[in-house]
Amino acid sequence: MLDVSNGYYCQFLVNVERKEAHNFEGNVVGIDLGLNAFYTDSDGKAVDNPKYLRNSERRLKKLQRRVSRRHEKGKKHQSNNYYKARKQLARANLKISRQRRDHAVKTARALVQSNDLIVYEDLKIANLVKNHHLAKSISDASWYQFAEWLEYYAKHHGIVCVAVPSHFTSQNCSNCGQTVKKSLSVRTHKCPYCGYTADRDHNAARNILAKGLEVLGAIVNSTEGHSEAGGNPKATGESDLWFGDSNIVNLSHLCERIIINDENPASNQRL
Repeated sequence: MLDVSNGYYCQFLVNVERKEAHNFEGNVVGIDLGLNAFYTDSDGKAVDNPKYLRNSERRLKKLQRRVSRRHEKGKKHQSNNYYKARKQLARANLKISRQRRDHAVKTARALVQSNDLIVYEDLKIANLVKNHHLAKSISDASWYQFAEWLEYYAKHHGIVCVAVPSHFTSQNCSNCGQTVKKSLSVRTHKCPYCGYTADRDHNAARNILAKGLEVLGAIVNSTEGHSEAGGNPKATGESDLWFGDSNIVNLSHLCERIIINDENPASNQRL
């Protein structure tokens, strides 16, 4: 039984094996999570950050002031108006929480349905929120919740989902591999070595995808003739990887795509 601000809910847990049909076409994508855009992928597509908390801050402050005004210090039992105001504040916060969850679910599912391999950053959220200037925005983005749903849907669709370290994904050039140092305020990647220019997040997403393909290559090599090794979600020791026995068959689609991209210079522009 759950007691939330808008009523009581009774939960029943049922263990059901779920399997979603997936049309494998060899599509691979890397995504760079951010605050300006919720994420930018390796094709340059950006998904807007809804910023539910930021957009509701004025109303939340108004409701919080109302609660404070109606609270009588030193009084054990408060007035009905106080409890009413407190309930309104709780409902407003609950709405934001549900909006975040809805956005995470829909965005993750859409990404899984249109790709066979998804690579994203293994961000250490607990460390990132220590930056007090960005803590509220990072919490509002709900990256952790999105990653959980991404892995959940990837598992049920039978696709591969890889979390790779985020080190140097923004600093390295995705075209030539050289390090191009830049501060957070610099939003455009301009490589002085090869001349490649791209949005900072797009460049990072391309690097993230490249890291994922490297991990995938290591997994394919290590599982040839050893399919039982595939059940370990951290097989590489460096990244999280949803990789089950059924994925071994599906990996052939990805391997074919990688080979085609290696042989076709035009296709390499996508990666």
